[in-house]
Amino acid sequence: MADMPSGESCTSPLELFNSIATQGELVRSLKAGNAPKDEIDSAVKMLLSLKMSYKAAMGEEYKAGCPPGNPTAERNCDSDATKASEDFVDPWTVRTSSAKGIDYDKLIVQFGSSKIDKELINRIERATGQRPHRFLRRGIFFSHRDMNQILDAYENKKPFYLYTGRGPSSEAMHLGHLVPFIFTKWLQDVFNVPLVIQMSDDEKYLWKDLTLEQAYSYTVENAKDIIACGFDINKTFIFSDLEYMGQSPGFYRNVVKIQKHVTFNQVKGIFGFTDSDCIGKISFPAVQAAPSFSNSFPKIFRDRTDIQCLIPCAIDQDPYFRMTRDVAPRIGHPKPALLHSTFFPALQGAQTKMSASDPNSSIFLTDTAKQIKSKVNKHAFSGGRDTVEEHRQFGGNCEVDVSFMYLTFFLEDDDRLEQIRKDYTSGAMLTGELKKTLIDVLQPLIAEHQARRKAVTEETVKEFMTPRQLSFHFQCFCFDT
Repeated sequence: MADMPSGESCTSPLELFNSIATQGELVRSLKAGNAPKDEIDSAVKMLLSLKMSYKAAMGEEYKAGCPPGNPTAERNCDSDATKASEDFVDPWTVRTSSAKGIDYDKLIVQFGSSKIDKELINRIERATGQRPHRFLRRGIFFSHRDMNQILDAYENKKPFYLYTGRGPSSEAMHLGHLVPFIFTKWLQDVFNVPLVIQMSDDEKYLWKDLTLEQAYSYTVENAKDIIACGFDINKTFIFSDLEYMGQSPGFYRNVVKIQKHVTFNQVKGIFGFTDSDCIGKISFPAVQAAPSFSNSFPKIFRDRTDIQCLIPCAIDQDPYFRMTRDVAPRIGHPKPALLHSTFFPALQGAQTKMSASDPNSSIFLTDTAKQIKSKVNKHAFSGGRDTVEEHRQFGGNCEVDVSFMYLTFFLEDDDRLEQIRKDYTSGAMLTGELKKTLIDVLQPLIAEHQARRKAVTEETVKEFMTPRQLSFHFQCFCFDT
């Protein structure tokens, strides 16, 4: 059994809170495994000691699923005012004090987007003739800008295209990185439209301690994972900013137009840049905006400037495209439409999103079956009770349980997911059983992805990344003279 830190050794109330949660899971697993009585007693003693230290530090009892916010202020875990003040989202940081995660309804109000409601989902189903993706059915893609315009275009046989991207900051991608690509592939399939995927290796060079060569090598490796999602090579163009900027005058011209129409004060207000940030960071938002305009891709759309773009992305990327939508009509382009996803939580809880920089917060696409099992069992934050007896009596909390959250992303069967929710909430299913269910879903999913990725050759990557004509159902509209 690993030594647990005492309350006095924790450097913050949140660390102490997390230690209690971890120790509580240890107690449950020892009891479930019929460990020796002295070992269980020792673990329970440590748990009680941690809870006493927490009460001494916070002036209140430990509450599962209710982490500390401001330790000097009066707290109410369900207080809207407290939560609103402590949710923070920008393109680089996602943070909340609530174990339930970001309050997305408030974020919609804050960002000024629109909720994806049942009426819109039904309209997508009618337009495509396909059952809505589970990410739509379960509110994982929850917010939009101008999706009704995209559906108007599709229903009137007018063209649009998809644009999404990846900032390649490491060689291995994690599960959270797959979410926009899984959904984008579904959109490509059901609408039969072209897709451009931006690999912003220039961004990662500017923000991270990387060489240009490292940033580009990550682009190539990440492109293999993206291709392994099953994109149609005849409809998909993947491009590196470091490469494509020099190959496409149309792309660079759009970058310059955007740069001319956004002031330094605007980007400081939108992105929080300071006077000490390098000028590359300050100008980069124009590079992320440029793929929103069809004539950035003359090989695909020739000189057409009127083809609208639909961008599926996590909502932390929305600031880039609020800026883009403001600029677009001033330089003769339609505003891009967006579909926003929620964040894929870290293993330790939904207070932040999964991070490639913390191996214990993430399940990587390179992880073995054994590593997946170990990470879920050791690190996945539980909504269960401190003892089996309490859990059987009071049930678990699916709203804060990371294993259940992950199942909402990756378990396709709605009926089975609902049964798991009922069983865990009632106490019929224990935390260990819930984690095993997740492991049984993730292990084959990642193994299958690894097999597909292994089949992606360097030549395949080169083909996807070569500027060229694409094949799609409205091609004739684009090339009409």
